[in-house]
Amino acid sequence: MSVLIVLAGLFLFVAGYFVYGHFMEGVFSIRDNEPVPSRTKYDGRDFVPAKNWFVLFGHHFSSIAGAGPIVGPILAVLYWGWLPAVIWIVLGAIFMGGVHDLGSLIVSVRNGGSTVADNASRYISKFSRLAFLIFVWFALVLVVAVFAHYAARSYEADPHIVIPSAGIVPAALITGFFMYKLRVSMTVSTLVGLFIVAVAPLLGSKLPVELPYNTWIGILMVYAFLAAVLPVQYLLQPRDYLSSFLLFAGLGVLLLGTLFIPHELQVPPIQSDYNLSMFPFLFVTIACGAISGFHSLINSGTTARQLPDIKFSRRISYGAMLLEGLLALLVVVSVSILPSGHDASNPIGTFAKGVGNAVPFAQQWAPFFAVLVLNTFILTTLDTATRIARYITFELTGLKNRYVSTLIVIATAWLILASGQADNLWTVFGSANQLMAALALLVIASWLNKVGSKYVVALIPAVFMLSVTITALALQVKSLMEAQEINIPATIFAMIMILLAIAMAIDSLKRFWKKRSAVR
Repeated sequence: MSVLIVLAGLFLFVAGYFVYGHFMEGVFSIRDNEPVPSRTKYDGRDFVPAKNWFVLFGHHFSSIAGAGPIVGPILAVLYWGWLPAVIWIVLGAIFMGGVHDLGSLIVSVRNGGSTVADNASRYISKFSRLAFLIFVWFALVLVVAVFAHYAARSYEADPHIVIPSAGIVPAALITGFFMYKLRVSMTVSTLVGLFIVAVAPLLGSKLPVELPYNTWIGILMVYAFLAAVLPVQYLLQPRDYLSSFLLFAGLGVLLLGTLFIPHELQVPPIQSDYNLSMFPFLFVTIACGAISGFHSLINSGTTARQLPDIKFSRRISYGAMLLEGLLALLVVVSVSILPSGHDASNPIGTFAKGVGNAVPFAQQWAPFFAVLVLNTFILTTLDTATRIARYITFELTGLKNRYVSTLIVIATAWLILASGQADNLWTVFGSANQLMAALALLVIASWLNKVGSKYVVALIPAVFMLSVTITALALQVKSLMEAQEINIPATIFAMIMILLAIAMAIDSLKRFWKKRSAVR
């Protein structure tokens, strides 16, 4: 059964890329030789054409594929069974996530590499831009806090993982220096970086780094600050590019294990052992495996400013979304074949056990490798979120000093962690992330409406995601308020996001239909 699920999912993703992805290229009128911001606005820091489309694909894929497509699907399987998770991942990625990602990239490219919030101002209203900026800023600070927390906890729990996952930082600096300063060929630069990445696990087994949780939080915040202010081509881009090889390797191993070694599914197709209704929580729990608002920030905040040629748009944005969907599908299968060890309170441990069980030919090192990959991408999400939050801080406040803008983000995230309630922020993060996707889809639909294209391909997913996520956040606020110990940061964040999202949705839909009525 596991083999059939993987084969069916693989077939649908490939068909979706070539059929629906090609259709979406026509909707967005993608043409060869179109000017791109990385060249027309080159500044050597943020607007820099990638050396090769695959370098950018690696950077982009690593940025969007953080812990979300791993942790979310695991929880969904344990809450509701494997069948709802599989259906939502496959259909969501093809018809919603892919549209969202390609659309946010193209709208940004057509507007000089502008952020999705700026495009909200152009195609909806200035109020919507402000609402979206505030919403995104809160969501990104939440991302920085949540992922710094998970990384610090994992480093504290397993000191042997520190050097293997952190070793990619010096490897990236060396790779970026070789590529962009010394002009060394991409192949040689990549091999040097990968050699350092390969040696790091050997050092980690001999040199564990034991530090307390709060010290790790401080170190991670310093790292996030540096990653946000350094030129993108020297750390962020090569780091994500090298990280992608780890993810590709993990994908390949999982794919081989699930395709060529048949397993019986131990988790029932549908179950409800936890007090969470499938609607709306399935759609916000899986998050990045099907659609993710964070992707719109990556597409418009970094990828659009590094895209060397618009002809690579589909393979980088739509293709990466479907590949992330495949990763989520493989995670679902690897957890569903576990005979025991299902633990919703420890999804990282469950993932490690699932990978070890799915890949018996590499059982000794597979769990360690799984945790290594997951920790690497937690760091990727952390640094990318900090950099984009720096852009948003500038847009909100007008602060041109990138150091001050970044410090504001870091300080706010640290205050959230200092409250001691970071463990309870994941559910709010999931809902906020999906609500961001709904708002980005409204912007894309408004742009399509403006240029006279098929806006319904974005409007229908937008309305669906709005209904799902606002309902989920409202139920979470109710639950948080009824708890014996109120989680103040989570409650405040959830309430602010609900109000901002409703205000922007009303504004955008009102203006959208007003334009349609004027045309008629």
